[in-house]
Amino acid sequence: METEPLLLSTSDGVATVVINRPARKNAVTQAMWVDLAARANILSADPDVRVIVLRGMGDDFSAGADIGEFDTLRGDATSARAYEATNSAAFAALRNCTVPVIAAIRGICFGGGFGLAAACDLRIATADAQFAVPAARLGLAYPQDAMGDIVWAAGPQMARYLTYTAGRIDARAALSAGFLLEIVEAERFDARIGEIARTIAENAPLSVRASRAAIRAALSHDAEEAALAQAAGDATFLSDDYAEGRAAFAARRTPMFKGR
Repeated sequence: METEPLLLSTSDGVATVVINRPARKNAVTQAMWVDLAARANILSADPDVRVIVLRGMGDDFSAGADIGEFDTLRGDATSARAYEATNSAAFAALRNCTVPVIAAIRGICFGGGFGLAAACDLRIATADAQFAVPAARLGLAYPQDAMGDIVWAAGPQMARYLTYTAGRIDARAALSAGFLLEIVEAERFDARIGEIARTIAENAPLSVRASRAAIRAALSHDAEEAALAQAAGDATFLSDDYAEGRAAFAARRTPMFKGR
């Protein structure tokens, strides 16, 4: 097993988290679920981080939870519930990030890997990507909160198909369902991910965070989240970045946003 199953790098406001178990198609162990949740929470609170990219090492995004652990760590109802809690915490950490999260998907994106991608804001894939939620083949249930991510990301019809049949879909079907933003040629994939991430990172962080909060509130129809989104939006008008944006527009120069 790789000594560092999760890799982290940051550059110019872009944090990249890599699931680093290519020999196991980036299957996620219980320890990795815990680590992923912790890292996402830390990055979300870091004022220097403006966007997160989640990807897998090598040719695959992630095969999901490591089935090799199921007999020992998920072998009965009690341990299965405890294991599921670590899944849910990782999904929630991505879902609740204050900054946008991009899933960069190559190859296999199955089960818990699909759940991680569904919890992200944007999903971009290569044409060879394959998607599945095989819980029905394993006799287990998918976490309810994570199912909400799948319904939002892929739509209720596709969520039903994937979970009822445990069937696979290709990148084109995922794009048609709205799960993917784009399908990108393999040779342009890294450049395109970098382009989108840099564009987000260069924009006004408070504006991006306010938009993210407003979109979340619109999807959830939750009054508390709507209030938080309104407050985030109001805060932009009091910010130095709002003044910088106006000044840069008037001077026809590139704005330099500070996130305050």
